[in-house]
Amino acid sequence: MTAATIAPTRVRHGVRLGLAALVIGAVSAFGSPAYARGPDGIADVAEKVIDAVVNISTSQTVEAKGSGGGSNAMPQLPPGSPFEEFFDDFFKNRRGPGGGSKGGDNGPPRKTNSLGSGFIIDTSGVVVTNNHVIADADEINVILNDGTKIKAELVGVDKKTDLAVLKFKPTKPLVAVKFGDSDKLRLGDWVVAIGNPFSLGGTVTAGIVSAKNRDISSGPYDSYIQTDASINRGNSGGPLFNLDGDVIGVNTLIISPSGGSIGIGFAVPSKTVAGVVDQLRQFGELRRGWLGVRIQSVTDEIAESLNIKPPRGALVAGVDDKGPAKPAGIEPGDVVVKFDGKDVKDPKDLSRVVADTAVGKEVDVLIIRKGQEETKKVTLGRLQDADKVQAAVKTDEPAPEKTVTQKALGLDLAVLSKDLRTRYKIKDSVKGVVVTNVDANSDAAEKRLSAGDVIVEVAQEAVSSGADIQKRIDQLKKDGKKSVLLLVSNGDGELRFVALSVQ
Repeated sequence: MTAATIAPTRVRHGVRLGLAALVIGAVSAFGSPAYARGPDGIADVAEKVIDAVVNISTSQTVEAKGSGGGSNAMPQLPPGSPFEEFFDDFFKNRRGPGGGSKGGDNGPPRKTNSLGSGFIIDTSGVVVTNNHVIADADEINVILNDGTKIKAELVGVDKKTDLAVLKFKPTKPLVAVKFGDSDKLRLGDWVVAIGNPFSLGGTVTAGIVSAKNRDISSGPYDSYIQTDASINRGNSGGPLFNLDGDVIGVNTLIISPSGGSIGIGFAVPSKTVAGVVDQLRQFGELRRGWLGVRIQSVTDEIAESLNIKPPRGALVAGVDDKGPAKPAGIEPGDVVVKFDGKDVKDPKDLSRVVADTAVGKEVDVLIIRKGQEETKKVTLGRLQDADKVQAAVKTDEPAPEKTVTQKALGLDLAVLSKDLRTRYKIKDSVKGVVVTNVDANSDAAEKRLSAGDVIVEVAQEAVSSGADIQKRIDQLKKDGKKSVLLLVSNGDGELRFVALSVQ
């Protein structure tokens, strides 16, 4: 994001009068200018909590590249400073193409500084901020509202929710704030953001809750509060308050083509923050629950195939052999609709509720299997951060096999042979019917089936030949079904479900 710039606007006298008339008319229409001010409680909230909001100052030693040294060295400005863009252009022009005054030679390592925001949650000196505010810092300092600067230590971070906890030794009594219940927020509720935008120090802005449970695909547990309260660079890590003065979110992200606020900001909800902070303070790390399944969305077509009305839940595409779900009896094809008493509307819901559940806790998992509800008891394991979600899409598409056994659903199908296993690098443990070609204009192509995929089941029944598949399709058509559910494996044995039209 670029630094903010301010440009003067020239307004002709006649236009100014017209605008003034419009403003007066708008005020008269409402009967009182109070509508432009928002609720009267904002000033009370700001006065109550301002001393609990801190600036976070970090420094990092980096290798100087092309600095050239001497008088042309670029002064270090906090990211987002209004002068950052000006100095950047000015010094680049002075250095010339090489980036340095003496031909682009490297200088000695130098320190860079940055500023963010945070807030005190315990008068012993515990501060919450964003992980990206303090990431890779060599030194972290907390700056109180009165300007007192104190060195802080890192307690722990959670990259997946972009949160961090710091600790410092107070030199005088502190003001702390507490977490509120973000679940009780309603759309349109007034909220107050306090932070350090563009390194300007404690700044108060207000707005409303624009949306809840916003997923912007920034992480596996996205469930942001969206607000139009002005949030800019430097506000990261600062608190979002309700009108009771309770923290209901941590300001983390904005969407802006210019780098300044355009009224779309995101805060991690306090319900998530409180749980993460408790674990970081207790363990110095996150200990998330682990179910041991790979899941995918229940589309309308998949729901129709599984006789689930209305479409909901998280479809189990695969079960880890060493995970907690395996001994509990959860199988591929099951749809999880409730976990530990909480409704599961989609895969994100399941990911979040499992992660928030204590390791070792026995929970009830309500699944739908072949149209019938069943409850499984699962004792959760611990998610290891080193585990990586592997894609279930094959990237290399070999040339199609010339001879095929059967054609159905826009697919050329063949019985698995030794030669085909070698050609498509399919493990011996994978059983089913191999796809050797996909019609480019078919539903199968739109669903990203490709040569080398293996159809393991059709309508939850195992298949071993193209004839088996065609037989199942004919029966589904006879039963009036509009789609067929395929269990598909890649060469490594990773499973996923795909619903294809049979019309």
